[in-house]
Amino acid sequence: MRQAAKSALHALFLLLALPGAILCGFGRWKAMFHIFSQAHAVTPGIIGEYLRGAFYRMTLAECSIESCISFGTFFAHPEARVGKRVYIGSYCVFGKASIGDRTQIASGVQILSGRRQHARDASGQISGAEHGVFTPVTIGADCWIGAAAVVMADVGEGTTIGAGSVVTKPIPAGVVAFGNPARVAKAAGEE
Repeated sequence: MRQAAKSALHALFLLLALPGAILCGFGRWKAMFHIFSQAHAVTPGIIGEYLRGAFYRMTLAECSIESCISFGTFFAHPEARVGKRVYIGSYCVFGKASIGDRTQIASGVQILSGRRQHARDASGQISGAEHGVFTPVTIGADCWIGAAAVVMADVGEGTTIGAGSVVTKPIPAGVVAFGNPARVAKAAGEE
């Protein structure tokens, strides 16, 4: 009975999010995608969680309807992927991220589209994002990303990234890493 009610709610919110998904070409028209992504980010409570899940299900490259995307969180690129039963806390910003199944992401996390989004010209002036290199960042399955972490490189499955860490280089699977820049402290499960 509970699963049937949840499925009915998902279907209802897919219908409610459909006009926005259509207006942004199901993620193909980036300017409109940004408008609806940011508008849905500030819809409060459980209504917002269902609405964000439905909108991103139809507009991201992949997004499981079983995942929870909390208040204030938005995706800047429709190429992003969100696996099954992912939890994303409040006020997160994601670029070209690929998030594995069952990963949990605390509040205030940023997953950038790599480390080279803004280039400098010969005179040293910083250019706009249109001249940068956007690379997908993959977070493996069953990871924990602590509050306010900034992730610019891949994180292997089963890895924990400490709160406030800055990931600038790939982190292997099954470890705990923290700091700025993040460094591996121990294998996951070690005391």
